[in-house]
Amino acid sequence: MRLEDMRNLGPKSGEWLERVGIVDPGQLAELGAVEAYRRLRDAGIPGLSLNALWAMEGAIEDVDWRLIPAGRKRELLAELDEG
Repeated sequence: MRLEDMRNLGPKSGEWLERVGIVDPGQLAELGAVEAYRRLRDAGIPGLSLNALWAMEGAIEDVDWRLIPAGRKRELLAELDEG
């Protein structure tokens, strides 16, 4: 499976992730959505928003990003702030 074949991700997301060295779904799952988002943010990816964080979390969990509970989103943001 390719990154862009994961739920919530598409060609653009796959390209962004590959630009920061994340090349397959297993690697994304191992790093986690927050670390992947940090790498994208640090790389200065234009147009990056928190929707990318939700999309990656949903991709890892295989759920629609819109169904991620508010509590989980708060946890992700707290983890992001820690780094």
